[in-house]
Amino acid sequence: MTVKEQVAVAEELERHLGDPHDPASPMSFAKVLDHDEREEFPHELVGLLQRWNLHEYCLPSAFGGRAGDVEVGFNLLRLVARRDPTTATALMLTNLAFMPAWIAGTDEQKRYFVEAIKRGTRMAWGLSERDHGSDVLSNEMRAERVEGGYLLTGEKWLIGNATVADVVSVQARTNERGGPGDWSIFAVEKRHCPAGSVVHLPNERIHGLRALDMSGIRLDRLFVPESALLGREGQGLELALKSGQVARTTINGMGLGAVDTALRVTMDFVTERVIFGQRVIDVPYTRRQLAESFADLVVADAATTGAVRGLQANPGQASVYSSVVKYHVPTSLERTLAQLSVVLGARLYLRAHPHYGIYQKMLRDALVAIFADGNTVVNLKNIALQLDGLLRTAAGPVTPEAEARVQAQYDLDAPLPEWRPCDQQLFSRGGDDTVLLLPDGVRRLRAMAAAHADERQRHWLSRAADVAASLVVELGRLREEVTRLRETHGKGYAGTAELFRLAEQYCAVHAAAAAVHLFTRSKDALAEPFPDGALLLMCLERATRHFHPARPVTDQEVVDRVVEILRGLHSDRLLFSFWQFRLSASGERR
Repeated sequence: MTVKEQVAVAEELERHLGDPHDPASPMSFAKVLDHDEREEFPHELVGLLQRWNLHEYCLPSAFGGRAGDVEVGFNLLRLVARRDPTTATALMLTNLAFMPAWIAGTDEQKRYFVEAIKRGTRMAWGLSERDHGSDVLSNEMRAERVEGGYLLTGEKWLIGNATVADVVSVQARTNERGGPGDWSIFAVEKRHCPAGSVVHLPNERIHGLRALDMSGIRLDRLFVPESALLGREGQGLELALKSGQVARTTINGMGLGAVDTALRVTMDFVTERVIFGQRVIDVPYTRRQLAESFADLVVADAATTGAVRGLQANPGQASVYSSVVKYHVPTSLERTLAQLSVVLGARLYLRAHPHYGIYQKMLRDALVAIFADGNTVVNLKNIALQLDGLLRTAAGPVTPEAEARVQAQYDLDAPLPEWRPCDQQLFSRGGDDTVLLLPDGVRRLRAMAAAHADERQRHWLSRAADVAASLVVELGRLREEVTRLRETHGKGYAGTAELFRLAEQYCAVHAAAAAVHLFTRSKDALAEPFPDGALLLMCLERATRHFHPARPVTDQEVVDRVVEILRGLHSDRLLFSFWQFRLSASGERR
């Protein structure tokens, strides 16, 4: 879809859901908080979205769904998440559990599950186990081969939708060789199982997403037919990892949606609250905090947008950008929420307040992206293990193929190839086009600065180009430090804390590069006030803080311009994003 087409679909969904601050609207904050307080699964809200057919935008069009471009479903779920991350997660879990079938299932299986999901079937992704967490190679569920099928024995725990789901896609061991080919994925259809053979584990009470079904299942020699096998026997780890790449990328919509609401509620407060004779938004320290929070959200938006589009435009490097955003975006947005909490002050604690009660729910729910579908440390480790090759490749040369991939990833109006999740690769072999083409982004920024009619924009864009160029220099330093670590520690360097620190800094460079590419390559597709030199400069300052924590590169004029942009989006009820969807934002006076 083009930007214009996506805006139309998104705004249609917003109209369907109504004003979240109106208790009588179909998906109001009042209803969301009621489910949250009672810890009751939001059947009503999930049904509301299914009646609009949102779930079909996450199913392959070739088999009856509406999923052309993955970013369409991502953006729609992001809009849901700004109202309720729990409901968005409940829907997303079905999409995730369907991924093994989409990647490697037969055409018959794909068509069967697409039709079932369209009729309301819910699915759960049965990967984790109580004693093993992210170490899926230590999982204990077994699948014993018997005539006509398999006998499944074991337990899956802390599984979203496990009890309410009709189908659970489970990973089970089918071989004892001791290698990655020991695992397979099976679709357990509860309605086809003997009564009582699928034991539901108690729902766990959790800090965030309180209304989500977070439970598990226990199986004891449960027979499933051969048709329940998704993909080939022994392909289970590959399917789990490829499905995880999609999950790691798209789950960031939960955080982006939650922070949009948190920032919007904070803006409601600071623009109306008067203390010590001035509005809170006019206090210089508060303005800086708001500008930094908005810039962090924009960087996270850019990095996630590139990663989501990359699932189609650049599947060979999915292992890199999915791990980068799964580490960088949740950790960055967690800091953003902490910063906004300071600005909001005591109203953060008004749990029953009809306007501010939603803030603390967003504060809790956004944390799910830190641990779900591979926690941030696991993803940082994935970058650390590839860091040597990534840094060597980042020195060039740039191929025409890499240029084309980056253009497709970061030009929001560029057509994307068909989404084929089976094309995603488990290792990038040192490739990260986003970072590789950062020097090209610097050249494009300088060209934008030279051609801009506004003197202030020329100045800000030129400064932004200088800061982006300094990040290219930092890549050289990272290469030197990795080499030093390898020489000092030998093979053991991969487990050092220092390597993880360097991986954190690499993620910051990748995110900054994504912002540069989006600003430069989507400039003709973006609506006012994007692209803006002051905002990009603030975004790049946030990246340089990972290298020079005490060195600001902006000034008060830049902060004031960024706050001006933020106020404009807020007053016009537009999403705080490159995607300027008009929202049903607030009809309530506080």
